[in-house]
Amino acid sequence: MKITRACICLICTLLTLPAVAQHYGDAPFTRPLSEVLKEVEQRFEVRITCKNFAADTVMLRYADSRIRPYSIAETMDNLLKPLDLKWDGEQKITVRPYEYHRRTPADGKKLLAWLSSHYGDRFSWEQRAEEVKRGALDILDLDPYLRGLVSEPNIVVGKPIKHNGYTTQNFALETLPGLYACGTIYAPLKSKGLKPLIMSPAGHWPEARYRADQQYRMATFARMGAVAVDVDIVAWGESEKQLGIAAHQATYAMQVQVLWSKVVTDWILATRTDIDTKRMAATGGSGGATHTLMLALVDPRFSVLAPVVHLVSHFDGGCPCESGRPVTLAAGGSAMPELLAAVMAPRPTLIVSDGGDWTHTYPALEYPYLQRIWGFYGAEQAVENAHFPNEKHDYGINKRAAVYRFFAKNLGLDASKIDESLVTIQPHAALQSFPNGFPAGAITSAKELEAIITKLK
Repeated sequence: MKITRACICLICTLLTLPAVAQHYGDAPFTRPLSEVLKEVEQRFEVRITCKNFAADTVMLRYADSRIRPYSIAETMDNLLKPLDLKWDGEQKITVRPYEYHRRTPADGKKLLAWLSSHYGDRFSWEQRAEEVKRGALDILDLDPYLRGLVSEPNIVVGKPIKHNGYTTQNFALETLPGLYACGTIYAPLKSKGLKPLIMSPAGHWPEARYRADQQYRMATFARMGAVAVDVDIVAWGESEKQLGIAAHQATYAMQVQVLWSKVVTDWILATRTDIDTKRMAATGGSGGATHTLMLALVDPRFSVLAPVVHLVSHFDGGCPCESGRPVTLAAGGSAMPELLAAVMAPRPTLIVSDGGDWTHTYPALEYPYLQRIWGFYGAEQAVENAHFPNEKHDYGINKRAAVYRFFAKNLGLDASKIDESLVTIQPHAALQSFPNGFPAGAITSAKELEAIITKLK
């Protein structure tokens, strides 16, 4: 074969192409995102803060070509969208990883408008509501966990401790093999006849269910005449001693949390003869509001609900214990307010919101949406919104007072007993079933729980 000078030149050119492409396509045009954002700050005279990720570890190809000197908005979109990052703000800009659970109020407005277009009367709404509930239950996929419950569980119940007008009694209920749901029963000290039941999932608060505002609330419910029950959040409180706090970030945390709420409710109803099953309510704040709704979803006996500082159209919670199972994708796409309506309308429901967190949109956005649906039943007055524009994300005294009044009205409780000064705030250990360690046979790690869950599926 005769090799000409032209062939040699062509071969040399082909052999060098990959190196040339790599040199000009990657090396000089790839820069750390942190470096590019500093340049954007100077160019557009803005301040950029990155949250929940390290911008200096993110490399961006063709970075300089993405900058649009005439538009900060187009520049930020070009820089961040390929990296699955998002931004908001004007002079002070915040950059975050894309969050599947968080949107903007404008997005929430469009979503609620789209959902509302599916129903214009009670008949069409009830068809949609059934689709939403069925879809959410399918996504939650709780049945394998219910089938995996211990048939003869170990149950530890402490002695009732007397306080001013109420008692506290700790319990630990084995659910899955070796896994305990721990909580406290607050009951009226002297009360005859059937009593309402108020369940209260704990939520993401410092000190978990042992915090003062939780004790004030639960004890006051009991003083008003209800049996009030709270339970640890998965991998918090006593549960953290079994699983470690990291287990709370597992996707199964949501299913275990709902399982605990359901199983503890069933246990209370099976073992106490003083509960009026026609007067069952639930309340919780923040993540506890999500699990208040999840409990009502899996147990239709709950007739009154009071979710606090949560359940908007543009935020689904974010923690895996709340959105590890994306129930808002039910029925082709839903939202927490629609799921709330599907579960509760037209029964009494109070939504408590404030001006210092994502629930600031409730009076103008989510509440009118809910009123429309309750209106299909002629029951607009049964859904209420207690809004505190000058308050922040908590279950504070004013929010508790609103719930006290709402439950007094709808559960037949004694409002004259609302006096938190008579509540005894107990130390953490006094509300624990196993302050000195779990019994033999208890699991001691998330790895053991995960092995059990694997066998369920």
